[in-house]
Amino acid sequence: MGKFEIKTTESGKTMFNLKAGNGQVILTSQSYASMDGCKNGIESVKKNAQDDARFERKTAKDGSPFFTLNATNGQVIGKSEMYSSTDAMENGIASVKKNAPDADVEDNS
Repeated sequence: MGKFEIKTTESGKTMFNLKAGNGQVILTSQSYASMDGCKNGIESVKKNAQDDARFERKTAKDGSPFFTLNATNGQVIGKSEMYSSTDAMENGIASVKKNAPDADVEDNS
């Protein structure tokens, strides 16, 4: 079972990682000024992760595939790691879809 882990950044803001059941980070948020903003971001991931149209598949300058998860307003709410292949990226998207909706939230801030 996946989980959202909230933590404090070096600059004192909060952010979260969505981790798969194996502990691997599958989605990383932006930094939020407040805990409420961070929790709203988690709820947005839970809500938007089921809609494939919310995932934007991209390619980094070095050719590595990655994706972002966008809210209905187009704002990026999470970004993946860089993947070695398009298939690996699609597996990452499938993992977010599977893990996000029912993931527990662990506050390590």
